[in-house]
Amino acid sequence: MIFFEPESRDKKLFPWDPFKGVVVPRPIGWISSMNKAGQVNLAPYSFFNGVQSHPRIVSFCSESEKDAAAFAIDAGEFAWSMATWDLRDKMNATSEGLPRGRSEFEFAGLATAPCRLIKAPRVADSPAAMECKVTQVLRVKDVEGRETGGVVVFGQVVGMHIDERFMKNGRFDLAAVRPIARCGYDEYTVVREVFAMTRPASGGNAAGG
Repeated sequence: MIFFEPESRDKKLFPWDPFKGVVVPRPIGWISSMNKAGQVNLAPYSFFNGVQSHPRIVSFCSESEKDAAAFAIDAGEFAWSMATWDLRDKMNATSEGLPRGRSEFEFAGLATAPCRLIKAPRVADSPAAMECKVTQVLRVKDVEGRETGGVVVFGQVVGMHIDERFMKNGRFDLAAVRPIARCGYDEYTVVREVFAMTRPASGGNAAGG
C-alpha cells in the first residue's frame, strides 16, 4: 500500500490524479438553470449527490462558478435530469464551453420540457428529473481557510418527473433505465444490474430507502 500526500504524488507512478479515480462512481449532476435575464444553461457536473431525504436535498459543486451554477444562484432554482446510456453522447456534448447565451440544448440536439414549479427547463428525453429550489450556497475553503473558487449549490426538491414506463413493482427500474455515472479520468460506468441487501434492524432508515 502506497501512502502519499496528494499535492506531492509521484507523477511517474501516478501521472493522472487518482483522487477522482477512487471517489467513484459519482452520479452525474445534469443541471439546467435559467438566470433572471432568461438565459438558459445545461451542463453535467461530476460532483453531485443527494444530501438528505427529509426534506429532499441535493447538491452539486462547480469547481469554478460556471454558468449553470451562476444561473442557479441568480434565480434561486435549478433542475436536474438523469443522464442515461442512451443520452450519454448528448450529455457529453453539453460539457462544451459555449459562449454565454448559446443553448446547450440546441447544440447537443436535446429537446426541452417545461418544469411545473420553476422556470428552467428539463431534458425532455430523460426518464427522471427533479425541480429544485436553492436553499444554500457554500463557498468551498481549504484547510487554511482560503476560498478555493469552488461553490456548492444546495437545492430542495420541490417537484419530480418520473417516466412511468420504467416503474416496476412500485420501484423505479434502474437496470432498465441504465443511468450512467462518472468514474475517474475520462471513464464512466452504467447501471445494468442491481442487487438487494436487507439492512440490520438497527440500521436506521431501512424502510422505503
